[in-house]
Amino acid sequence: MKIKLETLPHQNEALKAIEENFYGLDTLNSDPNAAYIYANPLVKYRYQEKANIDIKMETGTGKTYVYTRMMYELHQKYGLFKFVIAVPSPSIKEGTRSFITSDYAKQHFSEFYENTRIQLNVINAGDFNGQSGRRNFPAQLSEFVESTRQNVNQIEVLLINAGMLHSKSMHRDDYDQTLLGGETSPIKAIAATKPIIIIDEPHRFSRGKKFYNDIEEMKPQLIVRFGATFSEIITGRGHNKAKRTDYYRGKPQFNLNAVDSFNQGLVKGIDIDYPDMPEDQANNLYRVKKLKPKELTLTKDNKDYFLSVGESLADIDKGFSGNVTYDGGLDHKLSSGLSLSKDMKLIPGTFSESYQDEIISEALDRHFTAEQDNFMRPNTAVNVPRIKTLSLFFIDSISSFRGDNQTKGWLAKNFEKMLTQKLMKLIKKYELTIDDREKEYYEFLRATLQSLKSEHQDVYAGYFSEDRGNSDDDIQAEVDDILKNKEKLLSFKDHKGKWITRRFLFSKWTLREGWDNPNVFVIAKLRTSGSEISKIQEVGRGLRLPVDETGHRLSQDEWPSRLSFLIGYDEQNFAEKLVGEINTDSPIKLNQDELTEDMIKLIVKVKQQANPQFNENQLLDDLDEHNVITRSNQFKQYVDIDGKKMSGYDALCYLYPELEQQTKVTKGKIRDKNSKDTTKIKLRKQNWQQLKDLWLQLAKRQMIKFDPSVNQDAETVARNVFSDNDNKIFVLQRPQIIHQEITTNAAVSSVRETQSDYNTEYLTMNYGEFLKILASKTDLSVNLINNLMIRAITRLGNNTNYINEKTLANLISTFNSRFNERIKTSYSYESLDFAASTSIYNAEKQEFVNYVPANSLGVYQADSTSDQAYLYDRPPLRYDSADPELTILKRSYSPKISVFGKLPKQAIKIPRFDNGTTTPDFIFKIDHGNKPIYLVIETKAKNMRLGDEEIHIIQQKYFDHLKESGVYYQMATSAQEVHDLINKLENGELN
Repeated sequence: MKIKLETLPHQNEALKAIEENFYGLDTLNSDPNAAYIYANPLVKYRYQEKANIDIKMETGTGKTYVYTRMMYELHQKYGLFKFVIAVPSPSIKEGTRSFITSDYAKQHFSEFYENTRIQLNVINAGDFNGQSGRRNFPAQLSEFVESTRQNVNQIEVLLINAGMLHSKSMHRDDYDQTLLGGETSPIKAIAATKPIIIIDEPHRFSRGKKFYNDIEEMKPQLIVRFGATFSEIITGRGHNKAKRTDYYRGKPQFNLNAVDSFNQGLVKGIDIDYPDMPEDQANNLYRVKKLKPKELTLTKDNKDYFLSVGESLADIDKGFSGNVTYDGGLDHKLSSGLSLSKDMKLIPGTFSESYQDEIISEALDRHFTAEQDNFMRPNTAVNVPRIKTLSLFFIDSISSFRGDNQTKGWLAKNFEKMLTQKLMKLIKKYELTIDDREKEYYEFLRATLQSLKSEHQDVYAGYFSEDRGNSDDDIQAEVDDILKNKEKLLSFKDHKGKWITRRFLFSKWTLREGWDNPNVFVIAKLRTSGSEISKIQEVGRGLRLPVDETGHRLSQDEWPSRLSFLIGYDEQNFAEKLVGEINTDSPIKLNQDELTEDMIKLIVKVKQQANPQFNENQLLDDLDEHNVITRSNQFKQYVDIDGKKMSGYDALCYLYPELEQQTKVTKGKIRDKNSKDTTKIKLRKQNWQQLKDLWLQLAKRQMIKFDPSVNQDAETVARNVFSDNDNKIFVLQRPQIIHQEITTNAAVSSVRETQSDYNTEYLTMNYGEFLKILASKTDLSVNLINNLMIRAITRLGNNTNYINEKTLANLISTFNSRFNERIKTSYSYESLDFAASTSIYNAEKQEFVNYVPANSLGVYQADSTSDQAYLYDRPPLRYDSADPELTILKRSYSPKISVFGKLPKQAIKIPRFDNGTTTPDFIFKIDHGNKPIYLVIETKAKNMRLGDEEIHIIQQKYFDHLKESGVYYQMATSAQEVHDLINKLENGELN
């Protein structure tokens, strides 16, 4: 399996923001060293704060992708070729290194930037250790500093963590060699290259602190910061004292905050659970009263308990099991790794093995619930790719997982026992199945159990800081799978067809940052971490959207995904805290007393997406008309809206729900155990029955039948692609090398540099494999491809070195994009003889389902009056956009509309010619004599996004073949447009 990177819309927006806020090169400078071949070209406003850029992106939305692509863009457009990436920790450094050097990332970026590569130079602790007593520079530092502009196809990137950057090795100047013919200090040598610096996690590089000072010592021309969190600074004094977020230009140049990330479905939703506890145990809690480096004071029922360093908490209460002691120090840690703080509450019962077993058992239940759904993919197309399900367990002690002398710790033994029981139960469930996909899952379960019982099991694995450099082969295999073999973890079978059963991962806190895997669906914390930041980081390990077994990333529309996050009873308010933290990441502060300028601008900005003519005056006039605000924009105390009494602020939110949609995480995105029963919407079956005749047709599976001319079109496109008129498709794969010699003349050292190709053979592919992959990825015949390749290679002087992976990728991407553009209207739909279930309809029983997930109708909700024609029980209404969706739902319709409502995602599943499916937004049944009319609506904003018109064409073509059944399809951008359409259909003005 190969992960397929895809540039998502929000990532394109971030890149666009960087381009718009980068001032370009300073071509009018008078600097005599402007052409210095070891340094970047000079940037406008270099070394000035107004040139720096801040990109705010929430965890899991792809900031590493964005800054990697940014480097390619700045190199391609401006010739900038030296970048330093500064990260806060070694684990984040490893995650960044893993991404940039991965084959899938290289393949992806080569499609946009041919013949350009990143030379990643990573500085690690120990790299400065000399072998012969001499103090030498690491080779990777020399490579970065002394590479030149003349190698136009190479981007030099130095990756370093904060601790390494601050180390004595980077600042000393007594090395036994020089860089650039004279520099003896690494930090000064880097500064001489006039680098562009990327800061990952800027809150860990606060201005005025030591790590940021190290950044400034490298004298960056430009700094671009990427992160979900930025530091706060205090400005002013006395009454004028204020706290604000530290952005270079006062605000981020791109802001994808936590609210938007959850509400737009860019990350998984979250379910938070914890095992209950008997009331007597829950009330048996100790409060941290006082903390000293060598003494801990706990209090309970007005009695104080004292612990010195090394003493066990079990001496106070036997409920504190696991031999947890006070380690003290400035961090006031327990031996479990928990950092204590004043007034923290400790519940002894959560420390017991039996309670941790409860968390493990519930985590396994959550895992197998998700795994069965992800493997079977119910209510989707036949043979849709499976999704591998992973679970991550955070534990407090390596000894509980790995015992002495290569034995298993108590936690590993208990885990194996529980896992075995649950596997056997599932195997029994599926052993008599006749469904092909269920048979596969049965075999997967059996392979898992077989491996679990073997001497060298590969079902679960652990990674701890103590594992680095471990010589045990089994442990090293586990570590490699977790850290390096992401694609293997996401795959079901290896190249020999053997099941890959590893999917349960254990760590102390080592994996809480810098590591991620998109298919983590369960995270279980067996002990509180104590730190609010750590909690968010741990959730972040499972926020990324999953990929299927083909490497395709699945949006929430394609496959709704949620993370199950299990915690202890002592963190039962975690969901509330998490929601609060997300909401504080709002782009503006809401004021419930006064309509502020920021609130006005936000409402206008969102409304203009659907109605570009909407402005501030319209907003204020509407609020005046509804008596919501005073002349000074203060909210009135009581307002009557649609017969309901409410405050002025509540009236604003009622009339303009966009305000809170942009500033608060949507209900249901984060759920705790007390809120899960409200996530389904009940169908009004009597109303849906009125659509039964239509649905019998819609449920029939449709085959896309391409026009007879398509094969000829494919051949025509292929011939044009293979002709490679721009000489951009057929490329050679052989990097260049820069050779440098230091020569001394009259006591003056200089560097002489020559550029040449490697004296090795070109990188090529087996021709048979080349043809096989190309045929499978384009659906062209092997015979046609072979003939076109013969002509192409003949044209290229019979040079078979052009048969390589880069040429292959270029041919695939160019052909598919041109062919799809050509055939997007050259097909029709043909009904097959069997039906398929969808999110709304059970084809086997030929009946509508009872409930649908609320989020399948929309991520937002609003109160409404009841309407007997509506397809679901209401209130509340569910919708995705206030305008036009909510306005359509709230509008009153004539009695001729017998039923109407929003269609859930995947309710119809119209096949797309370019793979995948699509479903429109609304359906109306209009009584019209003896033959009803079904109006199907797809809603879009007036300024349509890329791909909206393509969806319109696909849906129009599909519903055109249902015109005889009374179906009328239209794309609409406003509620008024829908209303006008209904009037015309009722009056017989449209055919």
